[in-house]
Amino acid sequence: MEDFILKEIDRIGQMLMGIARKLGLLRDETPNYSLTDVKEEFAQNGLPFDLDAVLQQENPILYLVENVQISDQGLETFVDILFHSDINEDRKQALLADAITYLDGKGYFSFRLHSLMTD
Repeated sequence: MEDFILKEIDRIGQMLMGIARKLGLLRDETPNYSLTDVKEEFAQNGLPFDLDAVLQQENPILYLVENVQISDQGLETFVDILFHSDINEDRKQALLADAITYLDGKGYFSFRLHSLMTD
């Protein structure tokens, strides 16, 4: 059973990486897409969670970790995707800060997320 759960966690991370590629996040240019684009990509790729439901949570990062059991890399990619969307700037910064705090606390240093922090 544990192997199945680990495979599912890895699958979510791989799906998020595929979506990031489609949205242009892994290219050299800075992507620019809407939250609607993100939702459509999530739906087309069959992610096992609803983006609106996640974003309505008091702490979306904790929700993803505890309920979806997202991997550290998957969480990093998820936040990176949302950071480059048209989501409200304050919301972006809050998600980014929460993710960095969580990942740093685990000893997973994300150069990618730290590079997104503004002064």
